[in-house]
Amino acid sequence: MMLWNREYQEFDLVVSSVTTKLKGVAQTNLPGIGDVVWDVLDFSGLPQDKNSFFVVTNVIITKNQMKGKCPEVPSKGRLCRTDKDCEKGAWDQQSHGIQTGSCVKFDVLKKTCEVSAWCPTEATSSPPRPALLAAAENFTVLIKNNIRFPAFSFIRRNILPQMNVAYLRSCDRGNDSLCPIFRLGDIVRGAGETFSDMAVEGGVIGIQIKWDCNLDRFMQSCLPRYSFRRLDEKESNRSLYPGLNYRFVKYHMVNGVEERTLYKAFGIRFDVLVFGRVGSAPQTSSARLLSRNYGVPFVNWDLNIFLENKYLIYELNILFTN
Repeated sequence: MMLWNREYQEFDLVVSSVTTKLKGVAQTNLPGIGDVVWDVLDFSGLPQDKNSFFVVTNVIITKNQMKGKCPEVPSKGRLCRTDKDCEKGAWDQQSHGIQTGSCVKFDVLKKTCEVSAWCPTEATSSPPRPALLAAAENFTVLIKNNIRFPAFSFIRRNILPQMNVAYLRSCDRGNDSLCPIFRLGDIVRGAGETFSDMAVEGGVIGIQIKWDCNLDRFMQSCLPRYSFRRLDEKESNRSLYPGLNYRFVKYHMVNGVEERTLYKAFGIRFDVLVFGRVGSAPQTSSARLLSRNYGVPFVNWDLNIFLENKYLIYELNILFTN
């Protein structure tokens, strides 16, 4: 039992680095804009943590914004009746701009405080269903994971020595669990989620890489195992701010006037989490452990472990003392 549980070994924890490479292209029809082609620079979003990547799956667009004055959105500011209800220069964290001190019409029924801002202010509609970039399900990511166990000066990576360019172009995780190229839809499904549902508001998926390495002779093994899970709270009615989103803008000039299109981008962030340990059996520590557990006296010994016909056979060469 001690041998199977590897109690005789000394262990070290993994030191890891991760890089990723996304690939894919999609075309979508954006309201008020038309057909837009998205490549990796468009849908990969802002840089995230060093061990994560973000993929845009849905957007809300506010187009043709210009610097000027316009009524604040009622949900972002209080309603007003007269200019006395508006404080010039006032703003808060929910505001789209700085109040001018004027109370103006927002629509036929409501009046709100006017603000100096990018106008018109951001649209407040819910994200489109189905998601505009649901095609991101077929995008792929190459994950490169380099690991090191300092105590044993042992280095490895998930792209194994026999994996050449031809292999990486054709490998399929459906029949090869060591393939380091993942289809995003398969990752989300592996976490027990549906990509089309998650793409609407976004979320966070964990890609877990586990290394459980054994450096003993004849039992040496050190290969990655991949698993997936959702990391954020997905229930909208139980989460104050469900999903994941950020904003970005694209500027352009129209008749010498600067305008911009504002994108509220929803998407999925993938966090690559690496866990691992390595075990090896130094002679002195192994001998002490056997002596303590089984009362074997010794000065020096050699332990050789190998598998033969599914039986574990071990040889102990012990030099006895008085």
